[in-house]
Amino acid sequence: MKHSGPDSMSRQTTASPTARAYVFACVRARRAFTLIELAIVMATIALLLTLALPRYFLAIDHGKVNVQRQNAATIRDAIDKFFGDQGKYPDSLEDLVKSKYLRAIPVDPLTELPNWVVIAPQDPTLGAVYDIKSAQPDKPEGDGA
Repeated sequence: MKHSGPDSMSRQTTASPTARAYVFACVRARRAFTLIELAIVMATIALLLTLALPRYFLAIDHGKVNVQRQNAATIRDAIDKFFGDQGKYPDSLEDLVKSKYLRAIPVDPLTELPNWVVIAPQDPTLGAVYDIKSAQPDKPEGDGA
């Protein structure tokens, strides 16, 4: 049975202060997360991190190796140009910078220093820098890292 008229309208919109406070308390309490919901979210994030972080660090390591190869190739190219122009190899890597074949000695990203190991030519009268290699020690076989 439908109620109509001003009396029914006033009964529907007016509620006791206690009932109104209860409704607001229920709504306010429902806005927060429960402990189990937070635990599930944290476990999901931890699972995703265990999958993503190893790949991230592997990508960083591969990037450093690629930069190292490029830097070594740049130094080798400068050594070859120096030999082509001067007819001898440089006495040090700094000679490549002084002669403006390089702006600066590239940094080895694995050691984070410009500390390349110099390989001398077989004939010492031709100079002191025939080639270079990284100062980073080689990883042992089967290291897995």
